[in-house]
Amino acid sequence: MLIKKASYVISSPDIKQCPEGNRAEYAFIGRSNVGKSSLINMLSGHQKLAKTSGTPGKTQLINFFDMESIPGSQQEGADRDKKGQTGPTQKWYIVDLPGYGFAKVSQSQRNQWEQMIENYLRKRENLVNVFLLIDSRHEPQKIDLEFADKLGKWEIPFALTFTKADKETQKVVAKNVKSFLDAMRKTWQFLPRNFVTSAEKKLGRDKILGFIEECNYAFDNPEQ
Repeated sequence: MLIKKASYVISSPDIKQCPEGNRAEYAFIGRSNVGKSSLINMLSGHQKLAKTSGTPGKTQLINFFDMESIPGSQQEGADRDKKGQTGPTQKWYIVDLPGYGFAKVSQSQRNQWEQMIENYLRKRENLVNVFLLIDSRHEPQKIDLEFADKLGKWEIPFALTFTKADKETQKVVAKNVKSFLDAMRKTWQFLPRNFVTSAEKKLGRDKILGFIEECNYAFDNPEQ
């Protein structure tokens, strides 16, 4: 997939103020300080698209980013675009959701965030997939497993996305990923797709964008 455009659209305080749901949409969520903004910037190819911060809880609204891309199989057509011909373009949204877990906010603010996130996840009809971000440096965390269970209960498609793989040895990362999947196997019959990523080394970028490309095609061609 070749990213042609990545730009900020709007920050919505609730689902009623989200953009029109007329294109495929991919939400990113995880524990505070899991590296969500860095991953979004890595995928988009724009290092300042999503604001990064060392302060947990910085994202407080539903942030939309307008994405335009050319499928990998059509990139030769993209070259023809430069000569004045129109190539196939996929239009979709990346959605940056508030993190959960360690943000130092009041209980009422936390409850408000949780309700906003749940309403978005359960009512946004064009939401194709949620990327649930897990810090690969750590052993399975109860809060992450519980959120995965919530998504399963709500019947929302999601992919486990292990972040910061460059911050530990491959052995430690592999061990932690296996431990998380094993923990899920205790209650899940089928496991969701999973990706191992590093924003710094761009690990996992092609695989995630390839997955999004496939989902975009299915969304845009529902009868095929």
